[in-house]
Amino acid sequence: RDNMLYTTEMSRRARVVPLWAVLKQLGREGIEELVDRLCENAEYFAERLRSIGLTVINPVCFNQFLVRCRTPEKTQALLRAVQEDGVCWCGGSTWDHEPVIRISVCSHRTTRTDLDASARSFAAAWERLG
Repeated sequence: RDNMLYTTEMSRRARVVPLWAVLKQLGREGIEELVDRLCENAEYFAERLRSIGLTVINPVCFNQFLVRCRTPEKTQALLRAVQEDGVCWCGGSTWDHEPVIRISVCSHRTTRTDLDASARSFAAAWERLG
């Protein structure tokens, strides 16, 4: 039994303080707007990546989705190229025993301009890979 899961304070080290501070600062409406914006940004980014020819594997779930190329090798090469470019960061994972790129739009400061720049980074890397 993990007692942290059975108390409102989550532990004696005050792990819930950052959550309390966000709720206090933003309020219910602010949290709702933040979550909605993260979801909308993820949908927007997924659509931008679809438009350059990448396959979005799953429906966008909250703020995350997976993409891949036609071959596992191209998927891995695209991930390396995007990471090396440094415009955005995403991680690799596997889905159905094949490599995928895992994208999470999780910063409250992410704008459509940021997402467009990230999509351009993917597009440039995609074009270089042929």
